[in-house]
Amino acid sequence: MTNSTSTSPGAGAGRREWTALGVLMLPLLLVSMDVSVLYFAIPAISADLEPTGTQQLWIFDIYGFVLAGLLMTMGSLGDRIGHRRLLLIGAAAFGAASLAAAYADSAGTLILARAVLGIGGATLMPSTMALIRTMFTDAGQRARAIALWSGVLTAGVALGSVLSGVLVEYFWWGSVFLVNLPAMALLLVLGPILLPESRDPDPGRFDWPSVPLSMAAVLPVVYGLKEIPSEGWHVRYVLSVTVGLLFAALFVHRQRTSASPMISPALFRARGFGPAVALNLVSAFGMMGSAYFTTQYIQSVLDKSALEAALWALLPSVPIGAAAPLATLLVQKGVHRAHVVTAGFAIAASGYGMLALAGSDAMWLVLAACGVLASGIVMVMSQIMDLALGAAPVERAGTASSLMETGTEFGGALGMAVLGSIGTAVYRHEMPSSAPDAARETLGGALAVADRVPGLATVAREAFTSGMNGAAIAGAVLLSGAAVLAAISLRRSPVPEHRKTPDEHLSPSGGAPSRRA
Repeated sequence: MTNSTSTSPGAGAGRREWTALGVLMLPLLLVSMDVSVLYFAIPAISADLEPTGTQQLWIFDIYGFVLAGLLMTMGSLGDRIGHRRLLLIGAAAFGAASLAAAYADSAGTLILARAVLGIGGATLMPSTMALIRTMFTDAGQRARAIALWSGVLTAGVALGSVLSGVLVEYFWWGSVFLVNLPAMALLLVLGPILLPESRDPDPGRFDWPSVPLSMAAVLPVVYGLKEIPSEGWHVRYVLSVTVGLLFAALFVHRQRTSASPMISPALFRARGFGPAVALNLVSAFGMMGSAYFTTQYIQSVLDKSALEAALWALLPSVPIGAAAPLATLLVQKGVHRAHVVTAGFAIAASGYGMLALAGSDAMWLVLAACGVLASGIVMVMSQIMDLALGAAPVERAGTASSLMETGTEFGGALGMAVLGSIGTAVYRHEMPSSAPDAARETLGGALAVADRVPGLATVAREAFTSGMNGAAIAGAVLLSGAAVLAAISLRRSPVPEHRKTPDEHLSPSGGAPSRRA
């Protein structure tokens, strides 16, 4: 592996590496913020660019679709050409696309710019994690770095909507994209100085047929799952998911039979990697499944403005910031990782339990539930990401992190689809048959016609709350099951290097210390 960092395997990272980590956190924060940064900017964009309904949907969705579809490709590409090189290329593309989006003069131009932002984001996310794997060869320091990575990623989604609200309030809508430029410029200047280069010294030929196969597997599934919560289980969405799963089967077959696969099957033979991928998907399911309800609850049930709702939603972020460092500290103090992950899932399940008890006027209970749930999930995600990267060879860190992040996209979409469908079914059951058709479909539809039907708003809000309660029960059951699964599947997970005794660091023959990370 080509590696310009000064640290040798197992050596502690110094000021240079921690400074480099701070530089890496900036693009990560912005990539995660771009998921939600248009929440409050879209009315101004609609007034200025006058997009059609279809174009408006694509302005929202194209970023996430391209990001999800290219994660595996970019992770594998980074392993081949170098993660620093790919990161800097992605940063340049992200900055240029941000500038183009800020000054877009048509909906088509903005959609294209958002697509390029998705391409740039797909290079940045796996590259940051792969470089962390390269820079922090000491397992304890790597665990702390990953904890910071997890916290920044989670915070970015929450901050994106608030930032867009503030910027649109005082500037024009393009400013939500211009904030990306200083961070990307800083990365382009400091990256070549602070960041090491790392790549697989013998990657083999790049498997080009896997690129369209991976996109054909990811995009239809993500699209179908994202549409099901709001549109229902229509044939076209179920067909979209089915087609994606068929391509996924072809993609897996290709990886198992290709001489130089994009995703090496050997990754899944590493102890702990397979369970980490599965548990990561479940944790994303729990996180995004709850967000589908809580954002609507604060805004539509409690009748808060969009900006008020976003500001209130920042409160649960306070305990989240301590969750990943606490999980890391517990493991470093000798608590087995399986116990920490199990506890994280149990805490998240209790958050869902609190959400199941919320009435239609229980803001503080809902905010507390969000904080408890998200804290538990962040505990889980920080530990299983560390487990996955520790299990993967350093030359395949990009591929490993891209698999984890693709699982996050799948899990989030699946959580919104499944729990959203449960909540919608309960909502429709609770609504009286005499209510207008639009009111029986969604809470938004009910509030739109509430001024014409006395008492409809109250009934709809109570029905939505009942739907949220029902979905929360399902979420609690799922995460409780995940806690049991984690306790079983991770009980033989590798012991972190910083917890091993001197004898455990020796090779089986008693010779030189093992370099296994």
